[in-house]
Formats: sequence, C-alpha cells, structure tokens
Amino acid sequence: MTDARKPRIAVLFGGRSSEHAVSCVTAAGVLGAIDRDKYDVIPIGIAKTGQWVLPEGDLDQWSLTADALPEVTPGEATVALAEIGGEHQLIVAAPDQVPTELGQVDVVFPLLHGPFGEDGTVQGLLELSDTRYVGAGVLASAIGMDKHFMKVVFEAAGLKVGPYIAVTDRQWLRDPAGVRRQVEELGFPVFVKPARAGSSMGISKVDRVEDLDAAIEEARRHDPKLVIEAGIVGREIECAVLEGRGTDEPRASLPAEIAVAVGEHSFYDFQAKYVDNAASLSCPADLPEEAIAEVRKLAGVAFDAIGAEGLSRVDFFYTPDGEFIINEINTLPGFTPKSMYPQMWAATGLSYTELIDELIHLALHRKTGLR
Repeated sequence: MTDARKPRIAVLFGGRSSEHAVSCVTAAGVLGAIDRDKYDVIPIGIAKTGQWVLPEGDLDQWSLTADALPEVTPGEATVALAEIGGEHQLIVAAPDQVPTELGQVDVVFPLLHGPFGEDGTVQGLLELSDTRYVGAGVLASAIGMDKHFMKVVFEAAGLKVGPYIAVTDRQWLRDPAGVRRQVEELGFPVFVKPARAGSSMGISKVDRVEDLDAAIEEARRHDPKLVIEAGIVGREIECAVLEGRGTDEPRASLPAEIAVAVGEHSFYDFQAKYVDNAASLSCPADLPEEAIAEVRKLAGVAFDAIGAEGLSRVDFFYTPDGEFIINEINTLPGFTPKSMYPQMWAATGLSYTELIDELIHLALHRKTGLR
C-alpha cells in the first residue's frame, strides 16, 4: 500500500452457515458506519452456495424480521482473491468474459458468523493468500467456535467452567441411553447446544428427561457434535474485548447485563435476540466495583487463553455468591449498531465508527503467518 491512496477494505459477509442472515445485517451496519473518507470499501457477499459475488440492491435496508430475511443471491460473475504481480487483487470472472481486476486489497473485514467463516476456514484462506484481515486467526477462531474445546482451554487457563458434557455424533448414535444417563447426572434443567454454531441457533432448555431427545435432534440439525450444560443460577454478564496495540494487554469494556423479557422466552435464544427484541442491555452492569474490575480481568484472560486477536465478546454467569463462571467466548460477536459488543464499547467511550476504525488499524498493522 502506498500513501497516495486510501486503504482498500473488502467487507465479506453472508456465507454458508445457518447464520447467513445475521451476517448480512451485521454487514449493513458496518457498511453504513465505516469512514468512506478514510477507506475505499468493497462489499463482497458469499451466497449460501459458497459463491463470492458483488451484491446488488440497497444493503442498508437489510434487517431481520420474522417473515423476510436478507440473503446474498448467486450471480453470473464470481469474485476471487488472487495474487497478481505480487499484490493481493480482487478479480471478477464470468463465463466467456475476460476477468476484471477490482484492485488491491489491504484488509479483509470478515463479518461471517458460524461455520465456514467464523471457525478458521476463511481465516486459513486469507493466511494462504497472505492477506491481512480483521479478527482472530485460524486456531483461535476454531477454538472459539467449538464450545467443547473452548471449555477445555478455559479450564487449563484457570477459569471457572460450569458442569457439562460433550456428545459426539458417534456417541449419540451408538449409546443414546448412556448419553441420557450422563445428562441426568448433570441434573435438570440443562441447555442442549450445537457445539459449533452461534447466534443461539439450535439451543434448547430442557427441564425433564422426556424432552431431551427432541432437543438433541434439534441441535443436531445444526451440528452433529453437541455440548450439554447444566443450568447455572446467576446473572448473565458480558464483556467486550479489544486486542491491545503493539505489546499492550487486551482492553476490556465495561461489563453489561442481559435481561430477557418474561413471556415466551425462557432464555436468550435466537428469537429473543434478533427478532422480538425481547432482551435489554444494562451497561455498565449493576455490580460492585470490585466485581467489575474482576470480570474485565477475566475477560482478558479468556481472550489470551485462546490466542484471540482483534475482537471478542466474553460471556459469564455471576452467581449469587459473587463468583464468575465463564460461559463462552465469541471471536466474531454480533456487530450491528444495536448489538451488545458495540453497545458495550459505546458505553466505555468508543463509538461504532471509531470501533470499526480501530479494528481496521489493528489488522493493517498485524502481519499474516506465524506471529
């Protein structure tokens, strides 16, 4: 990149996962807030087929409603990232047409939620092409996507993790009775979750053994591997983390508390989170000062434990006896202007546009490969 031009940022969204629509809404938020005077921005959508395209239409109008979800549609022309003349170029190719060069890419901003995007796969592609990108690398993305191995790493780092079991596809198919016995040992209620899905997709709260099989099959629609967690009595506290500049420690926002409206939603599921707006955010959370300092410290420990970069949201339970139990880390949290991660940073003094700018700055100054 030369000083004569603005950095070119490719905003990548959509994808093959069940969180495709959430990714589209996230992209609409970022594209509407990114500083166009500072950056040259190219939106690139990934259709559910996996095709990379230049999206058409007014992306600013994308939102989540119960009856109309935004979607990247396949097209005749395909966008590809290629090295041409020693530079990372975007090219557009269509049958029987000469490929068109869109120019050099300085940073890719992946806004992909779930498998085939948030799990290290796209990050690996970008590493292979020696292209800088926003957010966590291959290993951290993979760990952050897998709720089982995430917990293993957290326990190794000395973080308190709630009781759980991991259930592989083979275990459920070969010994469902054994799985049921393990769940009963955890005690009800339990939460049945796909191990590698996000945005609360496929999660069920189960209060009795008679409902367990149906919840497991619902989760298996999203992932053959499951995590089943014992219910924890406690307040849901979240903390946003930003990578430190240079050798600085990770920066943690003021914590926030999630409250779900009483009614149809017994927990913070996809419908409550994205469609019904049934959850409210209190930031900073009403906690003692020492508890606020503690959760910010623990969020940084979790960030470092998986080797995260760029951004992450870390979720905890705050128990009645004043203990923080870590629930999970999300290396690509919801990132619309109304999402929890940007709201926490706004309450801490960093606006949405400033947050986007900071993430791009970190990516521009981070090398690819081993680091």
